Amino acid sequence: MKKYLVILAVLVITAGIAGYFIYNRAPEVSYKTAKIERGTIVSTVAATGNLSAVTTVQVGTQVSGTIQKLYVDFNSRVKKGQAIAEIDPSLFNASVTQSQGNYLSAEANLQKARVTLADAVRTFNRYKKMLADGIISQGDFDATETAVQSSRAAVKAAEGALAQSRGSLMQSKTNLRYSVIRSPVDGVVISRAIDVGQTVAASFSTPTLFTIAQDLTKMQIEVSVDEADISRIQLNQKASFTVDSYPEQTFRGKVIQIRSAPVITQNVVTYVVVVSVDNSDLKLKPGMTANVSVKVAKKDDVLMLPPAALRFKPKLKVDNTKEKDTANSDGVSGQRPAGGGRPNGAGKGGSGKTGERSQKVYLLKEGKPLAVQVKTGIANNSSIELVEGDIKDGDEVIVEQIGGDTKKKAGASSSPMGHRF
Repeated sequence: MKKYLVILAVLVITAGIAGYFIYNRAPEVSYKTAKIERGTIVSTVAATGNLSAVTTVQVGTQVSGTIQKLYVDFNSRVKKGQAIAEIDPSLFNASVTQSQGNYLSAEANLQKARVTLADAVRTFNRYKKMLADGIISQGDFDATETAVQSSRAAVKAAEGALAQSRGSLMQSKTNLRYSVIRSPVDGVVISRAIDVGQTVAASFSTPTLFTIAQDLTKMQIEVSVDEADISRIQLNQKASFTVDSYPEQTFRGKVIQIRSAPVITQNVVTYVVVVSVDNSDLKLKPGMTANVSVKVAKKDDVLMLPPAALRFKPKLKVDNTKEKDTANSDGVSGQRPAGGGRPNGAGKGGSGKTGERSQKVYLLKEGKPLAVQVKTGIANNSSIELVEGDIKDGDEVIVEQIGGDTKKKAGASSSPMGHRF
């Protein structure tokens, strides 16, 4: 009986030892790789903005009154100087007539004052001779001299009144002319804010009655570019964009202006970049939202790394412990892609920094990861330029590890309910 118990104990101990080694053996590890290839990398900066006409004029009125006639509507083509609306001119005509009467009256008063002055001058000259002959007294002569001076002052006053009435007449005629609202440019009416019978008031600020786009065949997009990317934007850089109305079509443009004034919204600093657009087919409309991509750099025939290769870090120690320690201490560890920690490497809304960066990737050598120090350049969402490193065309870099996680899953060795028998 004891013999059987000994044999049973030996079997139990052997099974326990075998189970221990099986349970704690290294898990199977495999790696997903990507092949290094040569190609073209285009680095871009992405942003959004709204389409607008290059020149948009808001037409208002300088006089108040009731709209009597409308000559144009939405989408009407207009020429410079063309009448587009008219305010009831009755009051303005009456004002012109009144000002005309005041002007004629002032003109007559001036003539009367000039006649009085001429008579006073003649009397003065006659009294001057009579004073020399001793016929009149000095007092009578002084009275005639005073009359001449008074008549001259009356002429000046009449001239002033005439000028004032002339100005009032010109103002009345100008207001009458302003009662007909005319287009200041050639273009297309894209907005109308009035109807016949509506009263408009131009007391403190000129109300906007129409909005006219001068030329819809030439448009522009004002895009907001993040401060992290504005240094990469240059004049005449090519841009492409899409709009929601034509998602399958890509439109082209170029950068024509980079404004220096910052736009600060909730502590986020952006700068306005103006992109010119050819709209000869008139597909694009003012106000459309455009998703713009500005091409800031392009390199042909360069080695391209997948962004996942720079984010990869082995879960198990590699054979070369020194290399593993270096990977953990260099601050890179293959976890951050080129371009400052974003996969596309371009900050907010962009893709790819142009500055070179020191990184680390892992090659698959004899089934094991081998760390290789590299320098990267420009990047986009799918590829990063390999500037320097012991990697050649056709090499395979590790982008993902399958298995090999040494962390034990919860419940693998024990259960909240105790050991299972």
